[in-house]
Amino acid sequence: MFFMKRISSVFMLFFAIACNNAKHQEPVKNDSVTQISVTAYQQEVKGKKVDLYVLTNKNKMSVYVTNYGGRIVSVNVPNKSGSFTDVVLGYDSLKHYFDRKENYFGALIGRYGNRIAKGKFELDGKTYQLAINNAPNTLHGGPTGFHNQVWDAKQLDSQSLELSYVSKDMEEGYPGMLTVKVLYRLTDDNSIEISYQATTDKKTILNLTNHSYFNLNGAGSGTINDHLLTINADKFTPVDSTLIPTGVLADVAGTAFDFRKPRAIGDSVNSNSEQIKNGKGYDHNFVLNRKSVSDMELAATVYSKVSGIKLEVFTQEPGIQFYGGNFLDSSLLGKKELHYSFRTAFCLETQHFPDAPNRISFASTVLVPGKSYNTKTIYKFSVQ
Repeated sequence: MFFMKRISSVFMLFFAIACNNAKHQEPVKNDSVTQISVTAYQQEVKGKKVDLYVLTNKNKMSVYVTNYGGRIVSVNVPNKSGSFTDVVLGYDSLKHYFDRKENYFGALIGRYGNRIAKGKFELDGKTYQLAINNAPNTLHGGPTGFHNQVWDAKQLDSQSLELSYVSKDMEEGYPGMLTVKVLYRLTDDNSIEISYQATTDKKTILNLTNHSYFNLNGAGSGTINDHLLTINADKFTPVDSTLIPTGVLADVAGTAFDFRKPRAIGDSVNSNSEQIKNGKGYDHNFVLNRKSVSDMELAATVYSKVSGIKLEVFTQEPGIQFYGGNFLDSSLLGKKELHYSFRTAFCLETQHFPDAPNRISFASTVLVPGKSYNTKTIYKFSVQ
């Protein structure tokens, strides 16, 4: 009897250890629609009403967007099993964007996406100093950039949402009163179209983008290093140790940055390349191979064999920032309290080049009165 009790005790001990270890393993494939409570987003911020808007198409694909920061909160797309997968990282409620450390998830970024060296740039002989929020540089428009503003929202129909925001002269250090409109449109071919438009009353700089974090196996489902990535770029912009471009346009051929043919993201992510070390992985701008200056062209493709989901990115922009989730960590809890761990998401941010205001060899990001800023990016999903 004593012997049987000993066996039972040992069994229970191993069972407890196994259960405890299971809690710390990466979650399995997230193969379900994320349902988010609209009321969890309905509150007043900075004296303006925040809400959650839902776009749906004939295929039952759904996109959730909040006007706080213009964030894409959830994107439920069809997968190869015939169900749906939520492919973007975000939070279940508005309050988590304030009390959890990563708040760029899905956000509209402005006035200037990416980094500006030492937070300084010059226009017509005058130097402008921006806030340093990614020392020693400015990142994504500063601490109170567009991602932390409440946009005016108008849902035009079941598949379209228009967001608008007026940025005051010298807001975050940028000159000119800037009037911005962004249209999110979900099409019946499972594309999310993002159209940006802006005007200014004074010469300024502008580089708008969206900062969605993707995992085609589902948000919180584990590594993205097995995703197959293609980037239509022969060159990229190497960076220094602070992630500011050196000004060189370097060939991707023979390097860890050659994604001209489909290749697993993780193939060279831990290489001894100085550039990989500078970015702690991938956090680099790619110079897109463009046939024209302004046509909509294919920039990148990502595919997951697990879910069967393919993402294609089309844009009018000259560059795309590929970021491999190097600064995520397991302490970060997202939707469904799933862990958003190290390298469990990627970003493909269409853009003009980082630090372009300080690099005359890069395409200009200056916007002047009387001219309109217009650009469009499409994230198209399919199954194969």
